[in-house]
This record gives sequence, structure tokens and C-alpha cells, in this order.
Amino acid sequence: MVQRTPGRRPVFARFYSRVGGPALERAGMGEHRRRLLAGLSGEVVEIGAGNGLNFPHYPPGVRRVVAVEPEPRLRAMAAGAAARCPAPVETVAAGAERLPAPDAAFDAAVACLVLCSVRDQDAALAELFRVLRPGGRLRFFEHVRADTAGMRRVQRLVDATVWPHLCGGCHTGRDTAAAITRAGFRITALEKFSFPETRVPSPAATHISGSAGKPGA
Repeated sequence: MVQRTPGRRPVFARFYSRVGGPALERAGMGEHRRRLLAGLSGEVVEIGAGNGLNFPHYPPGVRRVVAVEPEPRLRAMAAGAAARCPAPVETVAAGAERLPAPDAAFDAAVACLVLCSVRDQDAALAELFRVLRPGGRLRFFEHVRADTAGMRRVQRLVDATVWPHLCGGCHTGRDTAAAITRAGFRITALEKFSFPETRVPSPAATHISGSAGKPGA
């Protein structure tokens, strides 16, 4: 029997890199990535960097990107994609709940379609808070808990059954904005919308995008 190490999801990694990721890009994800990263500068940590689809969208003001990704296949693809990033990229094998970085090491942090799938959302956000310098920024783009009671019931159902197993540990019904605030961040910009726009309602359609700050000088 093959034993799976933490973070190793080879089936999902293949599906995401060949099907899921490209489908999101065709639906307009590239523009959301560009808006998410616009204006960043200094040293940045990105958790759940996947296969590096954010890299081309980092602005020139970024000096260094530490890309954290626990899944080996996706991390290898991210290392290959690093050449398309305007800044030097260091890919790191780690989970978001335990970042291999000292306190106050980064000017900004990026969480893009990852806080739905981390094992412990509060621990991951606490780590991001720890490694950000006072006044540092967290940029986030995540699918979250739906607004309607009916779709929330659907989310609870799929999260308790097959969805996390099929989608790399993803949970559709997390209240990520509340978790960001609970970690100590102050949300300064928040937009909620449906993505991608489809005729068939999806439990993973409700998204938020925005920015939050770590209090301090």
C-alpha cells in the first residue's frame, strides 16, 4: 500500500493543472489575479501557490516571492513557472498552518483559492498574521459561504460528503471573511460576487476578493 504524506494529493494536482486551472483562466481568472496583486511591493509570501498561475501578475515593485505549496507535483510546476514572475521566486514545501519563516518577515501575503482547503483555517491565518510586518497587507481571493439559506444547505451537504475528497480538501461553506477578522486583521476592502458566472448554481460560486491589514506602523 502506498502511504500518502501530508499535502500529497496527486490525483487532484493532475486534475487542477490540466483541467481546473485552465478552465478558471478561460472564465476570466487572470483579471482577478491581476487585480488581487496590483500595487504590492517588497517581500511577499503566497500560500497555496499551486502551479504558479499568479506569478506573471506580480507587479515590478515586488522584490521577492516565497511561494508555499505542500503538493509536490504542483510545487514542481510552480518552480518551472517562476521564470514568468517579475520577481525572484523561492518555492517552499510547507503547509500554510506552519510557515517556515520568522516573525514579521514579509511586507505582504497572498491567499488565492487556498483558505477553502487548508486543514485549519484559523491556524493558517494566524501564521500569516505572524509572518507579516506591522502594517503589512493580506490580499485574498476565495470562494466562501453562500448568501442564501438554500445554497448554504447545499454547501453543508457537499462539504460533509464527496466534495472535499474530490477537490483536494476544499470546503465550500467557510466564512473566510470572519476568519480573517478573527485572526486580528482589519479588512479594508471587500468585494463579493459570483465566479464563474454560469446558468447552473454552484456551491463554489460565491467569492470574495479584498485586502486586509495587520495593525501597526
